[in-house]
Amino acid sequence: MAYVREGEGGFPLLLLHGWPETKRIWWRNVEPLAAAGFEVIVPDLAGFGDSGLAEDDHYDVAAHARDAHALVSEELGHARCATAGGDLGGLVLYDLSLRFEGFVERQVLFNTVPPILPDDYEAAGIAREIPREVRQAADYFMRQARDADGLAAELDTEDRRRRYVAEMYGPRFWAAPGSFTREDVEFHVEPFGDADSFRASIANYEYAGGPREVSEAPRIFERSAVPTLLLYGPEDHVIPRDFPQRMAVACTERVGPFVVEGAGHFLQWEQADVLNQVIRYFCLDLLSASGER
Repeated sequence: MAYVREGEGGFPLLLLHGWPETKRIWWRNVEPLAAAGFEVIVPDLAGFGDSGLAEDDHYDVAAHARDAHALVSEELGHARCATAGGDLGGLVLYDLSLRFEGFVERQVLFNTVPPILPDDYEAAGIAREIPREVRQAADYFMRQARDADGLAAELDTEDRRRRYVAEMYGPRFWAAPGSFTREDVEFHVEPFGDADSFRASIANYEYAGGPREVSEAPRIFERSAVPTLLLYGPEDHVIPRDFPQRMAVACTERVGPFVVEGAGHFLQWEQADVLNQVIRYFCLDLLSASGER
């Protein structure tokens, strides 16, 4: 598992990327958060970026959560940490905090898949299912979930794979207009040129109505009492508009949800200064006790 680690000796802060991202999406956050007093730990999930493929071929939420715990706890020796992430990373962190009770002291979640709590949502006056307009924008999701091999076969060159991933940073409007220059997009999509890495990166979708069976049931069917800061980038055309309301139901001990104007799906890149600041203030007491491991 490849990772970046800066600020050794500070309070551990695990930052997890989603799809179509790698640890590079956190490049605007690592140094400022390390300077604030965190030991910043930024891995590539299995099958992404510089990390190897999963030896057991599992890329589900539980598998990623176990990998993240092993990295922070066993490899780096930390008994607790704070976390932040969106998209797949946010879902993994939600699972991580429940799967390993007491391990996550604080979590910051943004623009991720809301936990599956239809009864709780309905009781709160929220639709049980994701709104139709989001499903219409999720054609990529269905293809990657149900025909990942066919998609990978069509994207048979480095250039085709990178151009496909680049759509998520551009014409699919996941981000606020102007958030990514052409050079930025090239930087973020470069790791997806490799055929094996690209195929592994979309494998996580195959657990949602696709051919893969999970290694272990994900902890996304229950509410969380872990102290949580909720943020939402409204320029996102793939996460449901009622994301803040759903997450407010799922997270019982929360601050927010707060809307971050000028941000979409890639909030940590689009409004990096905002995210860096709120993480620091949300964890001030943990930073003051950073000598405790």
